[in-house]
Amino acid sequence: MTEFLHIPVLKEQTISLLNVRDGKTYIDCTLGAGGHSSEILKSAKIKQLIGIDQDEEALAAAKINLAEHKNVTFVHGNFRDIDQILNNQKISLVDGILADIGVSSYQIDNAERGFSFRQNARLDMRMDVSQNFSAYELVNEYSEEDLTRIIRDYGEEKFAKSIARHIVKAREVKSVETTNELADIILSSVPRYRGQDGRSNVQRTFQAIRIEVNHELDALSEFIDSAVKRLHVGGRLAIISFHSLEDRIVKQKFKEYSTGCICPPDFPICVCGHKAQTKLITKHPVVAEENELKQNSRSASAKLRVLEKI
Repeated sequence: MTEFLHIPVLKEQTISLLNVRDGKTYIDCTLGAGGHSSEILKSAKIKQLIGIDQDEEALAAAKINLAEHKNVTFVHGNFRDIDQILNNQKISLVDGILADIGVSSYQIDNAERGFSFRQNARLDMRMDVSQNFSAYELVNEYSEEDLTRIIRDYGEEKFAKSIARHIVKAREVKSVETTNELADIILSSVPRYRGQDGRSNVQRTFQAIRIEVNHELDALSEFIDSAVKRLHVGGRLAIISFHSLEDRIVKQKFKEYSTGCICPPDFPICVCGHKAQTKLITKHPVVAEENELKQNSRSASAKLRVLEKI
């Protein structure tokens, strides 16, 4: 088994903006190998850290990396279930919540997990390997219309219809079983332009399939609603996203919770009664600086947004 290694992005900025304080309780909703959590634990004498991850291999690695800390509770689960997780822990409100959204370096680099087209493996892409539905079922069972929809909407791929049609045609001969097989089908589905080798089309399609398999966008929206509700006044929610679909959801939800009156501008007085529940700590997303970009190329697409409960 590949060692679970993952370099946390925007580490210093995230810990600073999360405003970690002594005696408080924090949640790392995407624990991974514990990189961000380790910094939280070092930065203050906190009361408790709850580390959540749906990947059991990540949890196993984090338990080793954070073994010296006795105030950490490890939970196998999805961050969309934060309400139930906190209820199980008999905790009503917390002081800070962090989520580093998306696939980890380990999941991409571990061929067995079937996330990447760069290494051949059985189609999988499950972040939680205990769930039954994987990329194999999606690719071989979804209708052409549904394949087109997810590749277009989640991959923002303009050749989605052609790719879906070629997938359906290929599986009439035999099941599409591996990442290489799927990548070859995608490459045969798109026209080649000067300087373009089709890899970006493959990457976008793989992204779309991964998002659908793991219900990532629905989970993110539900998570934000629950997280805001579960913060103490003065508590902060920090979310790191890696592609435009995620960041768009975070930006819109943060704006929604940080906006007061939503009456039409020509109304003389407020009749909606809508009040802001949070304030934006980051008016614009925080991105990686030059030093981090040199050390970790995957930080290039990372965007950090933070809000505070009022």
